[in-house]
Amino acid sequence: MPTRHDIRNVAIVAHVDHGKTTIVDAMLKQAGAFAAHQHLDDRMMDSNDLEREKGITILAKNTAVKYHPKDGGAPITINIIDTPGHADFGGEVERGLSMVDAVVLLVDASEGPLPQTRFVLRKALSAKMPVILCINKTDRPDSRIDEVVNETYDLFLDLDADEDQIEFPIVYACGRDGIASLTKPEDGTVPADSTNLEPFFSTILEHVPAPTYEESAPLQAHVTNLDADNFLGRIALLRVEQGELRKGQTVAWIKRDGSIQNVRITELMMTEALTRKPAEVAGPGDICAVAGIPEIMIGETLADPENPIALPLITVDEPAISMVIGTNTSPLVGRGGTGKGAEAKSAVKDRKVTARQVKDRLERELIGNVSLRVLETERPDAWEVQGRGELALAILVEQMRREGFELTIGKPQVVTREVEGKVHEPVERMTVDVPEEHMGAVTQLMGVRKGRMDNMSNHGSGWVRMEFVVPSRGLIGFRTEFLTQTRGTGIAHSIHEGHEPWFGPLQTRNNGSLVADRAGSVTAFAMTNLQERGVLFTDPGTEVYEGMIVGENSRADDMDVNITKEKKLTNMRSSSADSFEAIVPPRKLSLEQSLEFCRDDECVEVTPEAVRIRKVNLDQRERARAASRAKNG
Repeated sequence: MPTRHDIRNVAIVAHVDHGKTTIVDAMLKQAGAFAAHQHLDDRMMDSNDLEREKGITILAKNTAVKYHPKDGGAPITINIIDTPGHADFGGEVERGLSMVDAVVLLVDASEGPLPQTRFVLRKALSAKMPVILCINKTDRPDSRIDEVVNETYDLFLDLDADEDQIEFPIVYACGRDGIASLTKPEDGTVPADSTNLEPFFSTILEHVPAPTYEESAPLQAHVTNLDADNFLGRIALLRVEQGELRKGQTVAWIKRDGSIQNVRITELMMTEALTRKPAEVAGPGDICAVAGIPEIMIGETLADPENPIALPLITVDEPAISMVIGTNTSPLVGRGGTGKGAEAKSAVKDRKVTARQVKDRLERELIGNVSLRVLETERPDAWEVQGRGELALAILVEQMRREGFELTIGKPQVVTREVEGKVHEPVERMTVDVPEEHMGAVTQLMGVRKGRMDNMSNHGSGWVRMEFVVPSRGLIGFRTEFLTQTRGTGIAHSIHEGHEPWFGPLQTRNNGSLVADRAGSVTAFAMTNLQERGVLFTDPGTEVYEGMIVGENSRADDMDVNITKEKKLTNMRSSSADSFEAIVPPRKLSLEQSLEFCRDDECVEVTPEAVRIRKVNLDQRERARAASRAKNG
């Protein structure tokens, strides 16, 4: 079969924070993608605000570098897909792998293969792709290169890799310094026999297969991603499998339902570094972007109008976590952060609070996010959104609040399925790294959540690595408690491990809530009296309403409190001076922590300025009646 030797398509896959985006930055710089005078940010591929804030990759993105071989041959285009390392964004990984012919597996020289490494590698091996192993961050003082290589071999064997896949080349790199070598350096050092990424580039050229094609085959191009442009409208990113795609060409658009429509390609673009440039033609193996098809969806095919042949649709893993997203139903809806004053009213003019706006936004999200599902509920203003994990759903809510939406979010639930008449729930494999002194506390935490220990290893450095299989339900609200128990030192990562029979009831939060019993503004006087009852979440001056949760009770049951109580003033002079007691600073909960904190009868109110936790039923008397009915059966 004819082969295109001027192009290589490769994806970089790794666990979160093992250095994928940093090494792609170094590849772009060394391939001469930027002029000498250009100012370059760190992590250039993480273009999304949330990606920069959280330090993780959320969306799979592609770039292209022109590599000039040292022997003076013709330049070779290397298309690089930077994929997320988090299993919650697995849909992005699956899409990224559908565009490439091989993967670079990046592993931290100290941490070794972690759960997300297993996840992304399993996807690559099942697609029968060759793998290049890159041991990154060799300069870490606690690096243990030989052990990490052996652990990676064990992982390949564990995932039933075939003989060709196990014979992978190994590159040792320090992505931050832009240095790679084929010779193993000493632990804790930068490779000494190289000054650039030249060995890494040459390994990619040697081991990534060049795209092959059939000479007279009709056009076939697979849509793998979507983007939008203010001038061109919806842009489809696709990989050309067979034939050629030209600007102005009429092609057959094969939709998901099998119907075929002839459309015209109005614009064709190819990626160079981080920008898209107009092109006239894209051949087999090219990754390009086209405009002119406003309704196109991921997984569909562009084919020859005379002989349309569809490519298989992209399939992704089933969702494991769901939560109900609806319009904001609190008394403070549409009133800004404090709900007071003319400034707040002017700031919320373009607030999105209607059910139609929320529904349209969720439907827009489905276009580009193949791993999400949106289902109708009994209420017309709320929808059940299913996704891979809590983080993926929290990212969606965070994006919506930044766009001006006001929402009510229900407690995250697991998506169950029925197998042979029995209810099965999703389980996770949780890998925990903790100092030895916190081992007992973590084991106890996992025991309460019905987790069973599968493996434990001690690296001899005072740290222990434990592997648990635990129901996904038990991990909702786990991270905050885990960080508290390990004094912020523990590292925990989980990955979906399949479904097992229902584990029975779980008790994850031992403490009740402090619930405001009336509307008003929080006073320092009331906070001083209440802080011995538990941990408070609100500052003095914050506006609250009946049913809003203002703190965590130190006991197991809920307590209704008056947090707006004011000190009564008299015209009598006090015989002793007022005693001023320091107010303990309130605990500020992020969106993810608020979702973790929720119980079944609680939900989270999300606005652009504030995240509040509240009872589903705001009326105190109705809650009391419901509780007594539940108690009496």
